[in-house]
Amino acid sequence: MHFSGTDTPGTSPNTDGIHIQSSQHVSIANAVIGTGDDCISIGDYTSNIYVSSVTCGPGHGVSIGSLGRRGNFVQVENIHVSNVQFKHTTNGARIKTWQVGKGYVRRITFEYLKFDSVKNPIIIDQNYCSIRGACKEMPTGVHISNVAYVGLSGTSSTDVAINLNCSRSVACTRIVLESIELMSANMDRQVTSSCLNAHGNAIGVVRPDPCLQS
Repeated sequence: MHFSGTDTPGTSPNTDGIHIQSSQHVSIANAVIGTGDDCISIGDYTSNIYVSSVTCGPGHGVSIGSLGRRGNFVQVENIHVSNVQFKHTTNGARIKTWQVGKGYVRRITFEYLKFDSVKNPIIIDQNYCSIRGACKEMPTGVHISNVAYVGLSGTSSTDVAINLNCSRSVACTRIVLESIELMSANMDRQVTSSCLNAHGNAIGVVRPDPCLQS
């Protein structure tokens, strides 16, 4: 599938540019998307999805999820996102799962992404719940594994450029950060990383300092 693009005001809620659900072997290429929600959202029961040469902004970025809202068994794998430019978006490369979910998100690649003043360039939120900021710890969770971030650069509009918020019960594993250089959009500030229960390796990360656990 090839899409020329969508153009919706950044203030318009629930206006995903493209949503993919219960689908396999889908390609999105050469698109310019501006919206009030996710530029591209990838839902459950999806595999072999390819996104390339996309410009996103305004919008909430390219999101896998949210997944597992009703406690269902999530099955998402083989997602490849490359050569995407994010311009003044809320998120860049995002994975979001509900605490009550089960199943897996695996074999995900985000590569050669460029960020221009993005609030959350790299973010995983595995602790999503109905009461934001007041989630009780639960023994369930969607296992996120084999996620690679390769060749990412640009600027963050917040101090935390890499935010990997994973579950204590079902931690994120085999995360790879490779060839990453993110700076602050504010000249007088420095960006940082925040990791919780995120395991993996970092290779050639210039900034911010990676915080993955081995």
